Amino acid sequence: MKTITSANAPAAIGPYSQAKAFGNLIFTSGQIPLVPATGEVVEGGIQEQTLQAIQNLEAVLKEGGVGFEQVIKTTCFLHDMADFAAFNAVYEKFFVSKPARSCVAVKALPKGVLVEIEAIAASA
Repeated sequence: MKTITSANAPAAIGPYSQAKAFGNLIFTSGQIPLVPATGEVVEGGIQEQTLQAIQNLEAVLKEGGVGFEQVIKTTCFLHDMADFAAFNAVYEKFFVSKPARSCVAVKALPKGVLVEIEAIAASA
């Protein structure tokens, strides 16, 4: 098993890794919309936060040697299902291969953010 860490994504804010590789599978931790350089939540609403979370996820995936095309499954957590359509409008621009997905509303997310996204990908 290998630990994956990207300097281009926010550092873990708890006792976990950004991602782990096992065989040809990469399991990412949930990425929230923190600006990597500052550790602060990106300004804006659900679309800005979704974009930042996806950019953070992309950095971790890239460090593991994969991209969005190799993502098999995502799990998406929204603070409010009323944001579902706006979230999808950003998400679909990146996940064009349409991986399997679960998307659920949760009571709260770290640092009060509106979205968190985790992924499972397969390398060649």
